[in-house]
Order: sequence, then structure tokens, then C-alpha cells
Amino acid sequence: MAGRITPAEGRYGGKDATERRAERRRRFLEAGLEMFGAVHGYRGTKIADLCRAAGLSTRQFYEEFRTLEDVLCELHLYVNDVAEQAVLDILPAIQDRPPRDRVVQMLRAYVKGAASDPRHARIAYVEIVGVSPRMDRQRLDRRSVWIDLLGRQVDDAFERGELPPDDYRIAAAAFIGAVNGLMHDWVVGWVDATMEEITDELIKIVLGRYRITE
Repeated sequence: MAGRITPAEGRYGGKDATERRAERRRRFLEAGLEMFGAVHGYRGTKIADLCRAAGLSTRQFYEEFRTLEDVLCELHLYVNDVAEQAVLDILPAIQDRPPRDRVVQMLRAYVKGAASDPRHARIAYVEIVGVSPRMDRQRLDRRSVWIDLLGRQVDDAFERGELPPDDYRIAAAAFIGAVNGLMHDWVVGWVDATMEEITDELIKIVLGRYRITE
């Protein structure tokens, strides 16, 4: 019949096919966040487990993703984006403060954005490690984003005359590595500390390495 709308194209529950697909994808990602970040972990989760948690079928899963690793990949980028946005959101309000205050506020914003939800921290620092060469590459690429963000703040401080000449790119790479190591050990329980204590330790590392006193 001319002009007939097929079921795949029609609206159900007030949503068209594109909206329904976006809703399914969101449900799979929410289920992945819970399963990988709070229940079995990535390695202990099967596609059937994820589908059950999402209330969707395996057929619907394969319409959205090729593998379970694809879900982890997307979640890893998401939790990093949340942490990065927490830092970016605070920058305009602290640009005119002394360097010590800026460091403190940025790191408090970072840790809060990265670890207020324990599921985010587990995915960012634990579940992502050693999964595959593809995920290792993504993890390193995302680390470079953090190094660049820190580097821009350091360059700005140097231009203001707040820091002496030095190779701060190396320092930034070393600090981001230290962050990942400490956060990993904290998340898995090897370091017994509160989130505030973890934040304070990271602040001390930055203030010491960059010789910031004011």
C-alpha cells in the first residue's frame, strides 16, 4: 500500500525507531556501568548477563554492539569525559586565584568527578587494564588528553611567572601515571584511605613537584 509505514519505521510508545534504538543503547550502557563497575566486573560479565540486566535480548545487543568490549570501550570514554568536564567546569571560576588555590580546586574537582561514583572509578582505573591491545591504546590515548590538559594549565602558570623554567611535559606525564597508579590501588583496596585523603596526597605531589608555595 502506497505510503504505508512499516513497523520498524513507525512510532511505538510515542518514540520513533531512532529514539527506540537510542533508548536501547542507553539501557545497555547503564547495565554495563552497573555490571562492570559494581557487580561482576568486565571479565566476569557475559553478554547474556548484560542483556538480562538491561531487560533486552541478545539480538538487540548485536544491533548496537559487536562485542562486550565495545560496551567497555564506550563506558571508559564516558567516565573520563565526566571527570574531564568536572575540571573544565571549574576553570573559569579559579583563573584569577593564586596557583596553590587553583591546584587544590582542580584536583578536588577531578577526584570528585572521577570517583564520586565508585563504578566510574572501577571502570577507569581497574576494569580497563590489560583487556586488549585496542583498549590499551585507548587508555594511552585518553591519558594523553589528561597530560595535555595539565600541560595547558602549567603553560599558563609559567607565562604568568608563577613557575620557573623546566621540562614540565615530563612532569605532567609522571604525575598522570602516579594518579592512575594510586587510584587503581585505592579502588582495589590496596590503599586504605578516604577519597579526601587520596585527593590531599595528589595535591601534595603537584605542589611539591612544581614547587608551588602560594
